[in-house]
Amino acid sequence: MTIGAVSDENRWVIVVPVKVASAGKTRLAGAFDSRARTALVRAMALDTVDAAAAAARVARVLVVTADPVIVEAAGPAFGVVAEPTPNEPTPDAAQPAPLNRAIEAGIAGARRLVPRASVAVLLGDVPALRPADLDVALGLADDVPRGFVADADGSGTTLLTGSRGADLSPRFGVGSAAAHAACGHAPLDVSSSSTLRRDVDVPADLEAVAALGLGRRTVSLLERLRG
Repeated sequence: MTIGAVSDENRWVIVVPVKVASAGKTRLAGAFDSRARTALVRAMALDTVDAAAAAARVARVLVVTADPVIVEAAGPAFGVVAEPTPNEPTPDAAQPAPLNRAIEAGIAGARRLVPRASVAVLLGDVPALRPADLDVALGLADDVPRGFVADADGSGTTLLTGSRGADLSPRFGVGSAAAHAACGHAPLDVSSSSTLRRDVDVPADLEAVAALGLGRRTVSLLERLRG
């Protein structure tokens, strides 16, 4: 089946969790002041959502966030659903971390929309993502009940998948690739050059993804900051 002929039953609901921007990407603080970093988190997240919404295999995108700017921008601009979620710290180490709680809320929202949907979690920090690269990964994910895509260094996770109603087990955080493999998600054979693998955590990551071609919001913001 070609990408252009994707049937409705083989299309995915994508959940994109995004922290409140002022609390996101703290490891970029050395390169950007707090105001610029907050704007950058929002630009990268919205570029990620934009790319996901443009993928042929994607039927719907759900943004899970408590950030008011992203809530306002996501629905009207992209035709996606913004679902606010608390960002409070986790008091009990045995409980899921806030990011994973947000993801679980998004997955539940996806299941309410389409109970047997194929659902994927895409982190909102891949601003160079090309829709075609996401389509390739989702095509691979169609063939396994539960899968994941590791980031460029192999330790983190950028995409977590559950096809045709399969449950997902979000374990995002340090060492998430190994954690997802340990709970039954299979690594998807996505090319090491895929833009889907290129997330941004530190300034060097931003330089690497810039060479791949950033989304329009991130490009515009960086031009203003550097101008």
